[in-house]
Formats: sequence, structure tokens, C-alpha cells
Amino acid sequence: MKFGAHMSTSGGVWKALQRGAGIGCEIVQLFVKNNMQWFGKPHGTNDLVRYANELAVQKFACVFGHTGYLINLGAPAGSNRQKSLKSLIQEIELATTLGLPFLVMHPGAHLGAGEEAGLQQIVAGLDEVFRATRASPVRVALENTAGQGTCLGHRIAHLAAIFDRVQKPERLAVCLDTAHFFEAGYDLRTPKGWNQAIGEVEDLIGLQHIAAFHLNDSKTDFASRVDRHAHIGQGKIGREAFRHIVNDARFRDLPGCLETPKSEDLHEDVENLAVLRSLVK
Repeated sequence: MKFGAHMSTSGGVWKALQRGAGIGCEIVQLFVKNNMQWFGKPHGTNDLVRYANELAVQKFACVFGHTGYLINLGAPAGSNRQKSLKSLIQEIELATTLGLPFLVMHPGAHLGAGEEAGLQQIVAGLDEVFRATRASPVRVALENTAGQGTCLGHRIAHLAAIFDRVQKPERLAVCLDTAHFFEAGYDLRTPKGWNQAIGEVEDLIGLQHIAAFHLNDSKTDFASRVDRHAHIGQGKIGREAFRHIVNDARFRDLPGCLETPKSEDLHEDVENLAVLRSLVK
């Protein structure tokens, strides 16, 4: 895998690339706007020029985005759903201006309406968003989840159902999070368990649709359904599990992105990247 981490865009979107390059990232994930606000301002011309220049200099294997946390396409009809749709449309437009290949997105939560109703809302929402952004090449990479609360995506079958039902499945991809897998009840701690989890993705969706991995250990127990990330080797998954994960030859060229806790100097990312690289054969 190509290793890197989520980087802050504080001070300008191009700053995420500088921060990533500064700690030796091969890939970078970023937010295209404030992740806790519905809408953001378009990037200014100067920011876009500095971003393009930084991108040309650093030559990352991949730079991609993650959608804001307020977006919930699984929500019932109402103002929050409408804002979710408009917010995602804007994020795809912003990602397009940055030349990002995809945006990672949690599928959504049904908020008590039930899994089937939630999946129907997600599919209808994606169809609407893709119609509104038909000129964009940016894909939405559905992320598997821990299944906390009423969140959908903790079963690979949920993601497969979305792929099967959307009108434009070519606009979709998948991002697989190791902590979420584990917390949802997929035991990645042995090669057999890892291969079973990936085998389910292969059977129901297809490995060609995997766009990236989130490499996170878990603070919570197996099948806890509680989403809490830990540093690599300091959680319930454990360091040795990441050995067979990062050495899976099928994913040699895909991004492996950290989303672990960090402070401003990024020393935790440096340490986690060192651990991952030490496990590569």
C-alpha cells in the first residue's frame, strides 16, 4: 500500500499537501471544506494555484477527499436531508476543482426508519446528487462503518445493495476502514479473518471498486459497534494484524490512510507511519 494520513487544510487547502509531504506521506486525504459545516466558500484562485503548484512538486501517489460529517443521505425527508443533498453536491463541485478522484463518505443513518428505508433513501439521494453533478468525474467512495446507532454500512451487504440499485454505479467506489471492520464484527486479526472479510467484498461488490483503505486500530472491542480509532498496535486489533493487511499484494498500489488521533506537530502520524512501514516485507 501507499501510506499517508488525513491532513488539515487549516490556512489553505494547499497546506494539507505541505503537511503531508513534511512527514513523508505518499498519499493524503483532506476535507474540501469545513467538515462540521453544511456549506463552504469556493476555493479562491490563489489557493487553487498554490494547491496545483504543491501537487506538481510533491507528486503524491493519490490525493483524495472525505465528506463532511453532517451529511446523511439515509435520513427521512426533511430539511436535514435536503441540506445533506446540497452539501454533497457542493463538495463534489469543490473536489472537481481540486482534481480529486473520489470523496469518501459514510453511507448514512436511517434514524429509526429501518435499514431498508434507509438504503432506499441513500440510493435516491445518490441518484439525485449524480444527476446534479453529471459533468463531474468525481466518485463517491462508500465507507464501511462500525454500525454505531442506526448507521448503515456495517455489513458489506449494505454497500452492495447501494451499488446494485443506483442508476450510475460507475460513480461509486469503496473505502474500507480496518477499525470499522473490526468494530462491526469482522475479525481481521488473522490472515483467515482478513481474507474472509475481503472475500465478502469481492463476492458482493468486486475488488476493482476498492479505491482506498483507512488504516486504524480500534479502542473498542471486537463487534462493539462503537467507532473509536486507536494508534496502530495500541488498540484491540493489534500490531501483528496490520502485517498481513499491508502486505496483501492485491492492494499494493492503493492508498492506506491513517485517521488516528494526532496533535499539531503530527508526531503521532510519523510514529504510526513508521510502524506500518516496518511491517512491510
